[in-house]
Amino acid sequence: MRVVLAEDLFLLRDGLTTLLAAHGCEIVAAVETGPELERALLEHRPDVAVVDVRLPPTQTDEGLRAALVARREIPGLPVLVLSQHVEQLYARELLADGTGGIGYLLKDRVFNAEQFIDAVRRVAAGGTAMDPEVISALVARRTTPLERLTEREREVLSLMAEGRSNAAIAGQLFVSEGAVSKNIASIFGKLGLETSDDTNRRVLAVLEYLKQ
Repeated sequence: MRVVLAEDLFLLRDGLTTLLAAHGCEIVAAVETGPELERALLEHRPDVAVVDVRLPPTQTDEGLRAALVARREIPGLPVLVLSQHVEQLYARELLADGTGGIGYLLKDRVFNAEQFIDAVRRVAAGGTAMDPEVISALVARRTTPLERLTEREREVLSLMAEGRSNAAIAGQLFVSEGAVSKNIASIFGKLGLETSDDTNRRVLAVLEYLKQ
């Protein structure tokens, strides 16, 4: 798996590079500024980009904006965002195009290496890895709630957004996997996702849930 990494703090960038390499990733570029990130993404077209939101020169949303520019040139480019904060405007734009793997993790809530590497792999494979606090922040300001979904269906969809499997969702909600499958089928139906690829439908359902 080829990775472009963007992080301006040397120790964290070096640590992430070492961690990713130890789990079989090839770091094709490790950069520290927004312009460097944009160039690296367009040049290397990696399997996944791991991006800090706030990079030089502005130290605001440079990393996220560079990722968005690259995704316009490379539709579906998988992007895993790492941040101290939820940058709602650009996070919504990242989610809104409905293509490719996406993830948004808060740095201080990544508790171990396995959790982080699992998120990187899920996003690279076209899935989602959303921190529950990010989900809450984005959903809280939605102007058009998905009123067709029941409360339980919304719980299931929220857990899907975190990247959890049916078995993990069942364990979290203390229900059977069959019940989770029925809820997911109902979600797909209510959102008009009547395609044959369940993996793709899961991602589209999550995007619909988050982008509004």
